Amino acid sequence: MKNVLIVGGAGYVGGAITDLIQQSNYNVRVYDALLYEDSFRKPVDFIYGDVRDHEKLIPHLKWADAVVWLAAIVGDGACQLNPELTKSINQDSVAWLADNYDGRIVFMSTCSVYGAQNSELNETSSTNPLSIYAETKLNAEKFLKHKNAIIFRLGTLFGVGDLYSRIRLDLVVNILTVRAFVEGQISVFGGDQFRPLLHVKDVARAVLMNLETEHKGVYNLARQNVRIMDLAYQVRMHFPDMVIEHTDMPFQDTRNYRVSAKKAEEVFGFKSIHSVDEGIEELKFLVETKRIKDLKSPRYSNQAYLKEHYEELINKFKEVEAA
Repeated sequence: MKNVLIVGGAGYVGGAITDLIQQSNYNVRVYDALLYEDSFRKPVDFIYGDVRDHEKLIPHLKWADAVVWLAAIVGDGACQLNPELTKSINQDSVAWLADNYDGRIVFMSTCSVYGAQNSELNETSSTNPLSIYAETKLNAEKFLKHKNAIIFRLGTLFGVGDLYSRIRLDLVVNILTVRAFVEGQISVFGGDQFRPLLHVKDVARAVLMNLETEHKGVYNLARQNVRIMDLAYQVRMHFPDMVIEHTDMPFQDTRNYRVSAKKAEEVFGFKSIHSVDEGIEELKFLVETKRIKDLKSPRYSNQAYLKEHYEELINKFKEVEAA
């Protein structure tokens, strides 16, 4: 295997994956619509394109021995802005991939498919998607069931993935760190809800480990399950003067899940090497040294950015459909 196509390789997760695979002497090609980016500056073969532009995508699939499929609208709020568009990108494009590609597929799903459950969940546990994001990801998994595909249900990501791609500040570890620095306080609503956390660079490691394996099916990927309240206290260890404001009233986000990543460890030896504290320190360094010009820019939030550029994006995707 030599040629790896990373669809969505210019994004937050794609940046880390692209770097690691390229360093491992594969021929890497990135196919991306630059949804949140103004440019792609890495010395990597790059194709600007939408995943629904099938005619444009097909020759690159023919070139590829393996495809890492990251293209998606990500996050509950971002997906809810236009459910039809979300379904087209997150779900229908994967159905088309399954019908038109027979090589190795590495696909990113989400632990959000489990919804709100109180026990620790493994890959055989029942699913309970509470959003169109989780629903479309779960449906996409089904299209890949009989393919040479490995599917990673990712925990809630954090940290810095690479030197070029935009940082996401709408992820719980990242945003709590920024608020601790900017506001000197964190507001926690409820706080008993769990999230399985995972550094973005650990996702890249799992992908690289499985480009050429025969492992198929679904695997949870997470480092540890953390209560939101406990996470707030962990952030405060890095900002001793920070104040935590706790409100018993639960936030409207009803997701609450803990997952086991034991299957990934037992089957292909995956174990995260990047800690939550490491991720907090990465973000702390960025904000303290003023390496992010405008922390309130909508660019760093999927939902905020898509909402601000909604009409522009809809017109762009209509052009693709018309073509």
